[in-house]
Amino acid sequence: MTAITIILSEERLQKLQELAKLFQVSPEELVRFSVEELLSRPDKEFQKALDYVLQKNSELYQRLA
Repeated sequence: MTAITIILSEERLQKLQELAKLFQVSPEELVRFSVEELLSRPDKEFQKALDYVLQKNSELYQRLA
């Protein structure tokens, strides 16, 4: 198994922790479940979701590059 590190704003981290608590799982488990759900979707839906995320965060990605 491979580990991935992501950077979240404090606001997003707090929201993730709140959702994880609501579902009674750890934040890491919630993220893993979410990624697994995304990857198990049909290719067309995955591409649509990926395009949305990339477009939404394009300015951030450019600053990080």
